[in-house]
Amino acid sequence: MPYGKPSRGCQHRVLGDPPRKCQDNRFRCHVLPGGGPLISLTAPLSEKTVRDLSLGDVVYINGPVVTGRDDVHIRALEYLDEGKPVPNCLEGAVVYHCGPIMRKMDSGRYSVVAAGPTTSARMNSLEPRFIREFGIRAIIGKGGMSQEVAEAMKEVGCVYLAATGGAAVSLAEGLSTVTGSEWEDLGMPETMWKFETNRLGPLVVAMDSKGNSLYEQVRNGLKREY
Repeated sequence: MPYGKPSRGCQHRVLGDPPRKCQDNRFRCHVLPGGGPLISLTAPLSEKTVRDLSLGDVVYINGPVVTGRDDVHIRALEYLDEGKPVPNCLEGAVVYHCGPIMRKMDSGRYSVVAAGPTTSARMNSLEPRFIREFGIRAIIGKGGMSQEVAEAMKEVGCVYLAATGGAAVSLAEGLSTVTGSEWEDLGMPETMWKFETNRLGPLVVAMDSKGNSLYEQVRNGLKREY
């Protein structure tokens, strides 16, 4: 079976059709054998782009991404309540639940060593308001999130992208450039790190903007079996 030509920036040849341009800022870079296309997304993401994604889509992210765990969520919401300014990079952001390991170089700039996903359920109580307040378009993490988070995602137009646990070094390769940071006083893993990404992934749409969840499907399937 012949190989399709890889899209610009692809690291390997893949089976399937040649790349084709799609609507909005999505680029379907190649087709998986027996499955759908890998989708290359460029942040910032529009609501339409997010709502066009379907459960099970496999995507890569390019463009700006910020990290945010418990303390970033807590501080951002506290600042809103207190009338303090919040970094504008959160508006419409792609947020990665991640506490990366960073290395400070002689130049004073940072590079990322490892960047595995944090268990997202830690942010369940904070995420619904966080999504609504900042219009978050995508969350990257592992393990899925609660039904309350799913409702906020459906309301705003946000998706949950599942990253592979244990692939911290591989995922770090997609965080091509550190463009800045906020709130370094929180400590390295809790700092809001700002990255320019280049093919961060692959990531699976595990919760879409229509209220569907792969995690719920698995749980419901297990219940039926028993």
